[in-house]
Amino acid sequence: MYRHILVPLDGSPFAMKALGHAYQLAQAVGARVTLFHASPEYPTGMTGDGVIYQPLTRAEYAKLQKREADRLFSTATRKATNFGLSVATVHEIAAAPWKAILSTAKKQRCDAIVMASHGRGGVAALLLGSETQKVLTHSRLPVLVVR
Repeated sequence: MYRHILVPLDGSPFAMKALGHAYQLAQAVGARVTLFHASPEYPTGMTGDGVIYQPLTRAEYAKLQKREADRLFSTATRKATNFGLSVATVHEIAAAPWKAILSTAKKQRCDAIVMASHGRGGVAALLLGSETQKVLTHSRLPVLVVR
């Protein structure tokens, strides 16, 4: 069935719920799991009176984002041991997380994606968009969405 499952994580309780489903599925079918986290791109500087202020260098920002990704991965990796699984991790800084998810799935040769939906509806869904919806729209792989 599935041999390699990609699980995007954003640190939300929804993503952790999806992670549990991914681990159960991986355990049942003997699949490998790769965890993925996309950090937002380096923010543009704030301006005031014509002066651009950037509180962090790009290197400092990347280091902070990696630390946050490692924190997420650490928690998720500990949970994997409860299922007898070992996991791989991938972190990327990306402007469009959905594109990074699909790109990583292709690079890692995953054959399924398990991810969360935050369940936003109405105006919130229109304004915030949905990374899950974009993955569903553009993915050629099966996507299991957990709510």
